[in-house]
Amino acid sequence: MLFTSSIGSTVIIAIITRPVTHATSDLLNLRSNHLSNTMVLKFAILLILFSITCLANARNELTSNHFLDLSIEELMKVKVTTVSRTPQKLTEVASAIFVITQDDIRRSGATSIPDALRMAPGVQVERVGTDKWAISIRGFNGLFANKLQVLMDGRSVYSSIFSGVLWEQQDTMLEDIERIEVIRGPAATSWGSNAVNGVINIITKKAIDTQGTLITAGGGSFEQGFMSARYGGMINEETPFRVYAKGFTRGQTQSLSGENANDQWHSARGGFRLDHQRGIDQFTLQGDFFSNFNGSTLDKTSLHLSTNPTGEMRGHNEGGNIRLRWDRTFSEYSSFMLQAYYDRTRSQLLPLGKFDAESFDIDMQYRFPLFDRHNLTWGANYRLYHNKVFDTGLYTFSPRSQTNHLIGTFIRDDITLIPDRLLFTIGSRFEHNDFTGMEIQPNARLMWTPNDSNSIWLAVSRAVRTPSRAENDAMINISQQLQNVPGLSALPFPITAILNGSHRFNSEKLIAYELGYRHQFTPQASIDVTGFINDYSQMRDISLGALSIGTGIPRQFLLPITVNNQGSALTYGIEASIDLKPRDNWRLQGSYSFLNIDFSSNNFLKSSDPSGGGSEKITPHHQLSVRSNYDFSEKLQLNLWLRYASEIAFYNIPSYVTMDAKLVYRPLKNTELFVAGQNLFSHNHREFASEFLPIVPVYIPRGVYAGVQWRF
Repeated sequence: MLFTSSIGSTVIIAIITRPVTHATSDLLNLRSNHLSNTMVLKFAILLILFSITCLANARNELTSNHFLDLSIEELMKVKVTTVSRTPQKLTEVASAIFVITQDDIRRSGATSIPDALRMAPGVQVERVGTDKWAISIRGFNGLFANKLQVLMDGRSVYSSIFSGVLWEQQDTMLEDIERIEVIRGPAATSWGSNAVNGVINIITKKAIDTQGTLITAGGGSFEQGFMSARYGGMINEETPFRVYAKGFTRGQTQSLSGENANDQWHSARGGFRLDHQRGIDQFTLQGDFFSNFNGSTLDKTSLHLSTNPTGEMRGHNEGGNIRLRWDRTFSEYSSFMLQAYYDRTRSQLLPLGKFDAESFDIDMQYRFPLFDRHNLTWGANYRLYHNKVFDTGLYTFSPRSQTNHLIGTFIRDDITLIPDRLLFTIGSRFEHNDFTGMEIQPNARLMWTPNDSNSIWLAVSRAVRTPSRAENDAMINISQQLQNVPGLSALPFPITAILNGSHRFNSEKLIAYELGYRHQFTPQASIDVTGFINDYSQMRDISLGALSIGTGIPRQFLLPITVNNQGSALTYGIEASIDLKPRDNWRLQGSYSFLNIDFSSNNFLKSSDPSGGGSEKITPHHQLSVRSNYDFSEKLQLNLWLRYASEIAFYNIPSYVTMDAKLVYRPLKNTELFVAGQNLFSHNHREFASEFLPIVPVYIPRGVYAGVQWRF
């Protein structure tokens, strides 16, 4: 019956099933890193013919998608939890927050969490390779962006070794994500150190919401093949559960010289979730495990590393986590939460690096009303982080193995000054870490809601970014970053520059000032605007030692460099998002971000450090995103996504405009067919480069993939 529903569905089923069985076809034989113009034309023709066929079959049907059935006004009442760690309506949050829903993810055609994050204003997402991304909020981006806290269901995935997030390790079945809450601006009072420029919390669905079986399979040019399966059931009436497994193969990118970057990525992942409800108590047990095989190509100018003549490297990382949470709800305004989790990972990409890391975290929170106008929330947490880093030609750590501890507590008071109109929030976190000792991170926020259509909020916050192990204990070869520095490249011998960590390196500090405005024009239109000024102090900078000539053969200059806290920066910007529903079956979402960074340093090499003085040129000043989600009927959807990013002068990357498109057809109630194109406006484009790992910069290719999803 599936194959006879229409000519269009027959054509698309043939395309979908071939990558899974490794059959040949015009579309899926594209193993190169870009599509020819002929194949793009074929894809466009196929898309048009498929749309016409589906429209003919689906006319007179009514749209039934859940989120397109909701008005913008109803969407604004969706409750979020990341800002205050308690449920709040989106319109009542005194913070710059953007929510990416499950429907947004499904319609976007995103195949990874980083791709989905491009929807949020103020978030810079740049792909460095097939398995590597640079993601930051409000500047200072890099492969190891160090001012962004990332959570998976409240579980921190921030690495203390290099201060950042290893995005290739952060994944789950995308259909199981309920929403992604993106906070732009400090959230240190709630989430502690390193929540400086923002917080991303990826929240998965409860087990009761994932009952039944779901299977997704497909493939294409860059997304060469993917498959995922999930089953949800009931142990008893109070105990739903789910298990899932997924895997994919993604193709290689292309280096600037035209050669393959050897960064093909194979990944397998699985996990489970079990929820149990007993009276006022809710228990959750959740776990995941993964295994990635990836690679890269070493920049051949980095001859200080031993590798094969082609520079090709392959790597492997694996790990898993388990999380236990207990919630007790006394009333709408009073609750208790206790969560503990354990996480372990092992990574290697030789000769670049190899390390093992494990962490244990326990977190407690209690909220309750006090008198008539106060709602208090207080909590405490403890984290143990153990890691072992193996020496390579790129870096050495002393000591090789280390265990660090962090303990903290916070308190916040939501004070109702005028019921339903004026809310004042004040609080602070007190935290002790092994690197810098005690850190205090307060904030104050005021939300004024003069009527149901308008809200104005302002905030003043302090946040800190604590040192990483690399900044304390490492010796890192950064010779590659000095190749283009005027004067140094003219020396008769090559330079080996070694960045030395320092135990005197202190936390980076931020005082942030924010002002936001939300307006509901009609139930079908809203706008959200935020302006900010960030004042950073004691930022990471570098001091140069005495230049000397090495004794080895071949001869080379030796340049010692030490990290310090003599940098400072002032950033300012504006972020705006608009949400429109011109018709019940058509939704438009647009966002714009502007950011300017002024970095101050006495170091004449400041422009060579992308996370310091180079940050002025490493962030695009302008970013624009426009999405159109249109339901022709309950069976047919067309989703378009246009993006623009201005130039990144630090890496000589020009501005670019690109578009993603996804066509979805449901011939049967439990069957969904889809065709998607990514980066459609050009064969490929540049997005970013690695700031510390000496790997070749690459082009991000255009891609086309197709697939099928069954639910039963």
